Amino acid sequence: MDNLIEISRKWVRENYGGGVVHLLKAEEWLRRIDSAASEAMLLAALTHDMERAFPGSDSPRQDAALGPDDPIYNNAHSERSARIVGAFLRAQGAPEALVTEIADLIRVHEFGGWPAADKVQAADSLSFLEVNVDPFLHRAGTPGNWTLAQVRAKFDWMYERIKLVEARALAAPLYEIALHKLRQKEEGIG
Repeated sequence: MDNLIEISRKWVRENYGGGVVHLLKAEEWLRRIDSAASEAMLLAALTHDMERAFPGSDSPRQDAALGPDDPIYNNAHSERSARIVGAFLRAQGAPEALVTEIADLIRVHEFGGWPAADKVQAADSLSFLEVNVDPFLHRAGTPGNWTLAQVRAKFDWMYERIKLVEARALAAPLYEIALHKLRQKEEGIG
């Protein structure tokens, strides 16, 4: 188990660029939420956004006007990540049953749907609220980026989609910090 996770961490570090901390933190948050998380859950949390590391003609494009919970974008993003991660894991010799389980979790990482998937989703949200708030606020309002209202919708969605009571409790202070920073930016302080 540890070998495949280490190989995957290396792959993430080498390919994901500026967003690497989000993926590494998602794995850490999952371990905190569930100390007995399965290998499939850990690998799904670690790699759930990897499609963004490999832009191509089939890369989905998010329309901020449709909001952060746009199911067309989220499904395309999740499906493409599942394909890319699946191909990587197969190339590492991972068993097909494990690859399928990881891909299934990645496909639903935006929405959850069963206990393991809800934990991966919560880990994604917790990591986002810990490490992605400042980059979103920094880009907000610049040409080609989201407005502050759209960023607020993203922060709200990342918090409100968390189904697990214990994970929501962990996310609450991070969400409050995000909203505080957003208010400062709106007031021209941040």
